[in-house]
Amino acid sequence: MPRRCHFTGARTTTGNRMTRRGKAKYLGGVGIKTTSVTKRTFKPNLQRVKAVVDGRPARILASTRAIRSGLVVKPLRRKFVYTRKLAAKA
Repeated sequence: MPRRCHFTGARTTTGNRMTRRGKAKYLGGVGIKTTSVTKRTFKPNLQRVKAVVDGRPARILASTRAIRSGLVVKPLRRKFVYTRKLAAKA
């Protein structure tokens, strides 16, 4: 299963980790210098959730942003209690 959100398409992206040293000019120094640049990755906050996809419940990966914004529709919970209302419907 790829590390990708089913709804937003968020996936791992790359960037740089920059190491700096020195004192800022406004604090009386000669300025901040970059001493090294290394690659790093930004990973999305993905959660395994049960959601309705194409009318059927499925377990998918969804980012927390998609869950909070309401893109994920969760399936109805099953009732295990046999009640009179359910008997009347049946």
